[in-house]
Amino acid sequence: MTHLYQHSVATILAHQHPGGAYLASPTFSTYAFSWLRDGSFIAHAMDRAGQHASAAAFHRWVGLVLRRHDGKLADLTVRGLAGEPVGLDEQMHTRFTVDGAESDAEWTNFQLDGYGTWLWALADHLARTGDAALYAELRPGVARLVAYLRAFWAAPCYDCWEEFGDKVHTATLAALFGGLRAIGAHDPALADGTPAAIRGFVLERCVVDGRLAKFVGSDLVDASLLGAATPYGLLAPDDPIMAATVARIERDLRRGGVRRYREDTYYGGGEWLLLAAWLGWHYAERGDAGPAHELLAWVAAQATPGGDLPEQICTDCLSPAHYQPWVERWGAVATPLLWSHAMYLTLSDALAVPAAEEALP
Repeated sequence: MTHLYQHSVATILAHQHPGGAYLASPTFSTYAFSWLRDGSFIAHAMDRAGQHASAAAFHRWVGLVLRRHDGKLADLTVRGLAGEPVGLDEQMHTRFTVDGAESDAEWTNFQLDGYGTWLWALADHLARTGDAALYAELRPGVARLVAYLRAFWAAPCYDCWEEFGDKVHTATLAALFGGLRAIGAHDPALADGTPAAIRGFVLERCVVDGRLAKFVGSDLVDASLLGAATPYGLLAPDDPIMAATVARIERDLRRGGVRRYREDTYYGGGEWLLLAAWLGWHYAERGDAGPAHELLAWVAAQATPGGDLPEQICTDCLSPAHYQPWVERWGAVATPLLWSHAMYLTLSDALAVPAAEEALP
């Protein structure tokens, strides 16, 4: 008998490159890279599972990425602070090869949320482990990155779903707030007023009808807005704006699992396991254990007989006509998706239930 919790840890370890990078999915060729966003959530989950060496290896790999592209970071920061226009295709990438190189394949690369999420995950790792040597090693790159994010936090970029590159996204701003605030609390020399400025911007420009909107100028809701409270802390879990946002996510996007947003057509717009676990994580942080356990059980029920968790379930799609074209283009839905396994681990830990999980045949 294999337990899903143990299988999730083993799956993540099996597909972590010796250099520290986590492959997004080992069987889905389009995802044969390491994303900063996915990897940071995976590292956080591994910290929660007691796999601190795995998390540290990922953080060192990000340090390698920052060193490798230090000149680009420095140049972009100077240009940004000078008010010079910078094209989306000139900016920092969001995914890298396992040796830290940028890919020359066409992609929607400029996604600031991954960098904010990494700073948040790194600060959390340091708080859990007290690894001063790791931070001393990474600190020059962290300082360079913080300067870059200060220069571009309000710039349009692609969202965490790699879409809408001409928009300023609320979830991205939340990730930047969380990362800059967390690393500033760990290293006061890097603290400034940027997190407060980001929060003020969100409250002024990203709230519609008392809830958060997907991006500036939109009235859509997006499940990634959960991050505004959990884990980035831009809003408290019980803040009225956050409560209204979660209520709209439940109404518009929740079935058994959680969809990304109503107009989603990627693989038909199915129910994402990582989003179901993310909503459960938020409920756990809010003290609502019952709904959180229900979502944990739903995620576990989607595992393959071997225990692998896919990216999404497409039995109840928002746009069924778009499912088969994606299969023909890229193949079956990514399985396993390491981020799905990571969010299962995180929710399990948030509920303190690893030892009580059900076994899989």
